[in-house]
Amino acid sequence: MPEAYVSSTQGIPDSGSVPRHVAIIMDGNGRWAKQRLLPRVAGHRRGVEAVRAAVRASVQRGVEYLTLFAFSSENWRRPADEVSILMDLFLRALEQEVAKLHENGIRFKVVGEVARFPARIRELVASAEALTARNTKLTLTIAANYGGRQDIAQAAQRYFAAHPDRVDGRPLPAHAFDPYLAMSYAPEPDLFIRTGGEQRISNFLLWQLAYTELYFTDLLWPDFDAAAFDAAIESYGGRERRFGRTSEQVQAAQSA
Repeated sequence: MPEAYVSSTQGIPDSGSVPRHVAIIMDGNGRWAKQRLLPRVAGHRRGVEAVRAAVRASVQRGVEYLTLFAFSSENWRRPADEVSILMDLFLRALEQEVAKLHENGIRFKVVGEVARFPARIRELVASAEALTARNTKLTLTIAANYGGRQDIAQAAQRYFAAHPDRVDGRPLPAHAFDPYLAMSYAPEPDLFIRTGGEQRISNFLLWQLAYTELYFTDLLWPDFDAAAFDAAIESYGGRERRFGRTSEQVQAAQSA
């Protein structure tokens, strides 16, 4: 059975002023371009620069896991020309950025249904993951053709394939699925950020966000720089994470 971190509904994760795992929905590339009377592709290209800034900020601030929602399983509904542009940007990013990530000790992972992507992207993803597998400074995960509901359904399929004796109606603890989720290698996100002004999770890491602190900003993704990243972390640092306990219990534990 694959290893997995203990679920926040089972145990109490360590929490500090800096989140160990940050997950981001990078929203607003198209609107950023539209505001400037530019084609949408200009917004997506500028968004790649914001990704670089988020990676640098994560390393500098001691974040261990950064997960970015790049392309959802629902994004195939977008116009075909925009999907084609996004695929090309993903391809170019893989060609140009992976060596830099490796030089800086960053592990690269992709979660989602990669099989639907063009063969060249699949090849580059596989080689990038293999190249950076032993890096430990930061784990950068790109969620591409990913959906949270799909992730849970696939985890259930994997679980029952590994435990055929459990299809007998016996109660099943929820955390039994944890090792079979796409991101079983990472702790649950401590901080979720969504740019662009929308305040919804949009089928992203539905299982893992159970006790995550949520942060929404009106900034469009291309404008989300290091200062904006710091503002999100500052907001996180001012929150009391109780994980089902009372405030008095949390304070007593901190004192102890």
